[in-house]
Amino acid sequence: MKRRDFDQLKHWLKTGLTLALVLTLSLGLGAAARRPSSLPAGNPITDGMALLRYALPIDNPPVRELQKSLEDISQQLRAVKRWGAIAGDVSKAKRVLEKPEALLASVPEAKQEAATTLIEQLKTGLSELEQAVEAKDKEKIYQTRNQLLDWVGQLEEAMVVGFPFEVPAEYRHLPQLRGHATIEFQTNKGNITAVVDGYSAPITAGNFVDLVQRGFYDGLAFTRAEDNYVLQIGDPPGPEVGFIDPKTKQYRAIPLEVLVEGDKEPTYGITIEDAGRYKELPVLPFSAFGAMAMARPSDDPNGGSSQFFFFLFEPELTPAGLNLLDGRYSVFGYVTAGKDVLEKLRAGDQIQSARVVKGLENLVQPG
Repeated sequence: MKRRDFDQLKHWLKTGLTLALVLTLSLGLGAAARRPSSLPAGNPITDGMALLRYALPIDNPPVRELQKSLEDISQQLRAVKRWGAIAGDVSKAKRVLEKPEALLASVPEAKQEAATTLIEQLKTGLSELEQAVEAKDKEKIYQTRNQLLDWVGQLEEAMVVGFPFEVPAEYRHLPQLRGHATIEFQTNKGNITAVVDGYSAPITAGNFVDLVQRGFYDGLAFTRAEDNYVLQIGDPPGPEVGFIDPKTKQYRAIPLEVLVEGDKEPTYGITIEDAGRYKELPVLPFSAFGAMAMARPSDDPNGGSSQFFFFLFEPELTPAGLNLLDGRYSVFGYVTAGKDVLEKLRAGDQIQSARVVKGLENLVQPG
C-alpha cells in the first residue's frame, strides 16, 4: 500500500463533491421522492443521532412514529416556530404512548421491565414538553425534546434481538462491533463525541473501535483539513499508511462495507454504483455534518485500514441519493457533540487521546 494511493482520495472526494453540488442545484431536494419507507419523507435527515436511530434493525411502527413526531419539532422550530404544528407533534407522541403494549410487543422479556420504565419516563417528559410548548419556551422545548429522543433511542435499542446477520467468512479474521459504541476524542482544540454503528458496519466500526482501544490514534495529527470538505486522520508515522497488525506483521485491510436500505446485510468489496444499484440509498448516508467514513485508495475498495475522515460539508447540499459519496465510502458513525470543534481543527492539530466510553462490550475479537 503506497502513500500516493491515499493522496488520490483528495481528488476523488473533490470530484464527487463538485458533482454533488451540480446534481443538488439542478435537481433540488428530490431525494425525498426516492427515500425508502423506513425513513420519513420530507427534508433530508441531517442529525447523526436520528440517522443512527433509524438504522437500528427493528420493526416497530409505533416507536418510529414516536421518534418522527419528536424529531419533527426541531424542524418546526427552525422554520417559523409553527406552534400549532409543534403541539400537533406532541399530541401524536402522546397517542403512541397511550398504547404501551404496542411498543412492548417488540421488546424481549428480559428487557420488558427496563422498557416499561422508559415508557413511563417518556410520558412524564411529554407532559413537561407540552407545558413548554404552551409557554413557547424554545430553549426548554429543545432540552426536553432531546432528552425524550435519548429515551426513545434506548427503547429502540431494547427492541434489537440478537445481531441481524453474519459477517461473511472471509472477513471473520477482523474485529467486529456488534452494536453501538461511543467514542470521546480529546483534541488540542477541544473535545468531540461520536457514536459508531456496528449494526450497519460491523467490520469497519469494529476495526475502528479496536484501534481506539489500542491507543492507535493517540497523538496522531490530522493530515488533511479543508473547509467545507473533509478532516482526515489515521496515517501513522513512518512509511506505512495504515495499521500493521503486530501478530501477523501485515497491513490490516478493511473491505468497503455498505448496508443498503432494505437489505438484510451489507454489500462488501464493491461500490453501490459498480453493483448497478444507482438509485438505492445507504442506511448510513453522507447527509449529516460530522459523518465518519473510512478512507481508501480510489482504485481499491478493500484498501482501507486506519485512515478515516470526518465529512464537513453542509448536509442540506448533499442529501442522501443526490451525491456521489454515498455507497463509495463506508460511513460507520456520526459526531454527536463537539461539531464546533471539528470546524476549528486544521492539518497539524492532534487527537491527544481517543477512548471508548460506552459499548466496549459489543467489540468481538476474532478467534
